[in-house]
Amino acid sequence: MTTSPPTPPDIDAAAFVAGLRRLKAWSGLSYRRLERAAAEAGHSLPYSTAASMLGRERLPREELVAAFVAACGVRGAEAEAWLDARTDIACGPPAPMPVPVPVPVPVPEDATESAVAAPASAPAFVAPLNTAPARTGPRRTRWTLVAAAALVTALLGGVTASGVFTDDEEVHETRTSVRL
Repeated sequence: MTTSPPTPPDIDAAAFVAGLRRLKAWSGLSYRRLERAAAEAGHSLPYSTAASMLGRERLPREELVAAFVAACGVRGAEAEAWLDARTDIACGPPAPMPVPVPVPVPVPEDATESAVAAPASAPAFVAPLNTAPARTGPRRTRWTLVAAAALVTALLGGVTASGVFTDDEEVHETRTSVRL
């Protein structure tokens, strides 16, 4: 390990896992030795988990990446770079900031030229307010379903307790059979 460890790619999950494979090759450790090195670093990384993690193209869990990177001998800022790259891939690219769209200010028809003239410091356009709609749909639906389930349970309990589902006929036993 005379060279520096490979840098983590932050393109997609497949490239990240390929980078983890390069990191394992750089460390020169077997899966069993990675398990022991992770335990010495205070992590849990079974060799079978490490092998299946590197055999897939999906993004591994953060705690597995931390254990794997520590087992490979990467510490400090380089280890944080691997965890940051994993988080960036998991969260996706940052959302662009919304750009306010200029909206012209309405001018009354009966306004005179002098009344319309605005001072030089006043803005010519007003940006619209971005208001999010209230979140009432999913919560209301959930409570409606809970109330309906409670009502059905109460009704079935009452019907069962009243004996509606029982037979009123008596059973007569004879020596050879049961008669209704």
